[in-house]
Amino acid sequence: MMKTIKTHSGLMLGLFLALGSATGALGSDESQLPVPSERAMDLAQNSIIVDGHVDFPMQLMQTGIDPISNNGATNFDYERAIRAGFNAPFMSIYVSAHYEGTGGAKAIADMLIGLMEGIANQHPDKFTIATSVRDVRKAAKAGKISFALGMENGSPLEGDLENLQHFYDRGVRYITLAHSKANHISDSSYDDDKRWGGLSPFGRVLVREMNNIGVIVDVSHISDDAFYDVIELSKAPVIASHSGARHFTPGFERNMTDEMIKRLAEKDGVIMINFGTHFLTKDGSGRRLGRDQAYVDYRAERGLNDTAAVYSEFRRWFDLNVAVPFASVSDVVDHIDYVRDLVGIDHVGLGSDFDGVGDTLPTGLKDVSGLPLLIQEMIDRGYSDEEIRKVLGENALRVWSAVEDVAKKN
Repeated sequence: MMKTIKTHSGLMLGLFLALGSATGALGSDESQLPVPSERAMDLAQNSIIVDGHVDFPMQLMQTGIDPISNNGATNFDYERAIRAGFNAPFMSIYVSAHYEGTGGAKAIADMLIGLMEGIANQHPDKFTIATSVRDVRKAAKAGKISFALGMENGSPLEGDLENLQHFYDRGVRYITLAHSKANHISDSSYDDDKRWGGLSPFGRVLVREMNNIGVIVDVSHISDDAFYDVIELSKAPVIASHSGARHFTPGFERNMTDEMIKRLAEKDGVIMINFGTHFLTKDGSGRRLGRDQAYVDYRAERGLNDTAAVYSEFRRWFDLNVAVPFASVSDVVDHIDYVRDLVGIDHVGLGSDFDGVGDTLPTGLKDVSGLPLLIQEMIDRGYSDEEIRKVLGENALRVWSAVEDVAKKN
């Protein structure tokens, strides 16, 4: 598990502070943040940190930014990640829900996978594509960052199980069954159209085949009924790659109820906590619900249709014009505490949604460089090193290993 970074933790601490300031990683509103201890920095550097969801691939496709050092243009780049010990992100192969109707979803997914393969091929000393738990552990020992691939939205499968095999062969190791709209697989938590009452007939077949082939089922984004369908059908543990506890955000279906978290744990699964403010606090989730209505008003006032381009422009407008009640690192750990107290430490992890939740990330966690501060908060609350390592990555790796084992038996 040890990485081949030989720098003394005290020097790493200095680099964390100096380089964070130099690159703008912490931002001017974060100048009063606490300093992570050497213990926090040691844990960051000597643990495998699995993040269930990072939206960097779409940012890369849209902007062509530098994956090594991009001066804070995204929440992720190599220099900040390696400094913070961030070494095993699931990179999101995100395909917008509107492709379900227009076609072309499979091609978009293939392009995003190709981009991540290209980065790994161009920088083999820094990155590798990880298709197994063994790959992740090997890369960590070599001091490299693993790109595991998770497909956000199953639309690229296009109703054909042969496409599941295609994407497995290309490295995809989890699939978020739906995104913001119901698709041919599942209903969505964000969509009032509950056409299937959970999973579709194809979705039910798909879950079984994902078990057979070794692809993790991700229940983030799907409706509550679809979640319970997955729990009943899956022979392997499942994950919620970037969700939170609905206890803190009443009425926000995208997060999970206590009963759902308990059922996930009974399946030996993991909920990976989203860092977006609207996932973390009641005020934040209220802002999300307000944003949904604001989007309706925005389109009506301008006579615009609901398209991906219109929504993207609206998000830019909204983030510039509507104040954000930022959550904090403490709010993230409140969710971790809550899940631990509800079902145990083995069933919670991290699913930041870096580069996917815009300017809603908590104070102290505006990008990957803030992870030592999250570790410090856990230390301050009395978590042991073993417990922290479980949350950072070992729980997620356990689930991935179990999914691999189920597939081997089929």
